[in-house]
Amino acid sequence: MLADLARGKLRAKLPALRQALDGRVKPHHLVLLGQLLAHIDFLDTSIADVQQAIEQSQATFSDAVELLQTIPGVGAIVATSLVAEIGTDMSRFPSAKHLASWAGVCPGNKESGGKRLSGRTTKGNVWLRAMLGEAAWSIARTRGTFLSAQYHRLARRRGKNKAAMAVAHSLLVIAYCVLRDQQPYNELGATYFEQRGAERSQRHHVQRLQQLGYSVTFMLLAA
Repeated sequence: MLADLARGKLRAKLPALRQALDGRVKPHHLVLLGQLLAHIDFLDTSIADVQQAIEQSQATFSDAVELLQTIPGVGAIVATSLVAEIGTDMSRFPSAKHLASWAGVCPGNKESGGKRLSGRTTKGNVWLRAMLGEAAWSIARTRGTFLSAQYHRLARRRGKNKAAMAVAHSLLVIAYCVLRDQQPYNELGATYFEQRGAERSQRHHVQRLQQLGYSVTFMLLAA
């Protein structure tokens, strides 16, 4: 029966599908449905052929793809897309800032009379920017990493969209460093920002005490 061709979640609704299709499918409907199913089979075959060609082409870049996948939130598809869009030779970009600007994942810097007029990002590479955005939103739904901590920290102050764009920027900068140095990503941890804040506070108070003429000695307190 036609209902038996249902896939995925529709399999749980087979009785309702059988009832809905009962007596409503005419001979000309069957012809049209047959053509649609044949077209779907053709598309599935075409996608498989393209996927196979992609896998064969990326064999040369397999090391770079594996390195990029050490970054949290970067899977095989995102890693392959990164290599396809920016390559593996980072010497073509003078710095990570240049790459971020080219990709369109860094704020604009339009100024006039010393005043900043716009913080909008440039259009850049729309394909790369969209892919980084999807990866950033995926990271936003996780916890326990430096990038997820960055998102949740910024989302509270600047909103979700700006936080996601900031994570997309960080992702690209990390990818640049990973490919440039040919080293896997070194996870900083979810507490990175808290530790950095504590260190800044410590330096500030030490400098202030030294300015007042005090000598500061550190002593580790027992937990």
